[in-house]
Amino acid sequence: MTRQRIDINCDMGESFGAWEKGDDAAMLKIVSSANIACGFHAGDPDIMARTFALARERNVAVGAHPGFPDLMGFGRRQIPYSVGEIERLVAYQIGAAQAVSQYVGHPITHVKPHGALGNLAQHDEAVARAICNAIKAVDSSLICLAIALGQQHRIAEEMGLTVVSEIFADRAYTDEGILVPRGMKGAVIRDPDAAAWRVVEMVSEGAIVTVSGKRLETPMGSICVHGDAPEALAIAQAVRSGLEKQGFAIANFIH
Repeated sequence: MTRQRIDINCDMGESFGAWEKGDDAAMLKIVSSANIACGFHAGDPDIMARTFALARERNVAVGAHPGFPDLMGFGRRQIPYSVGEIERLVAYQIGAAQAVSQYVGHPITHVKPHGALGNLAQHDEAVARAICNAIKAVDSSLICLAIALGQQHRIAEEMGLTVVSEIFADRAYTDEGILVPRGMKGAVIRDPDAAAWRVVEMVSEGAIVTVSGKRLETPMGSICVHGDAPEALAIAQAVRSGLEKQGFAIANFIH
């Protein structure tokens, strides 16, 4: 009997120079896709090359993870760029990821916007379109990994891009299907068992579970686990184990 497949993705390559963030080598033993920082919110050419190489060894699919140029704020601060500037910022970072991944011999297959940029693309149509424009202009074969129920998913489909919806293992959702802002209580889920339980529930039901318990039906092809928190590895392992116990096969979405 063929098991239902689901991808687990993680944002990584987010160290910078001598500053280390997250345990990418350990996380790559758990996830099936990796979104690699492109040097604007985190990362640098050496970190990118090292992370792409580790992913290649683990047979983990890789993608570009473009964000606002905000090393000080880790890309989690909204910066008022115009939509044209956002298009060019994203195109530039996709190009960097393509170059370094080709250099390593493990080409990128998808693009996922980071932090504040990704959150904007969930509800801001103009920003979502700018990101999709950049992807289509640079390489229309790249898969757009977009937040479920967001504007980017809809626009990517309209533009003819291949799109995969993701849900978050460690983030709470409002009743409108928007991620609860990080500054609010309960926005980030830090208990591995709680994260695993809610992911299994959402994937099994095909619906996002909101803070009030409301169910919002949506396609979902990938689950994001963040790699920068102290409990990141425990959450990722618990999510994977929980899904596998329920009969789900963990596999990246390019196959």
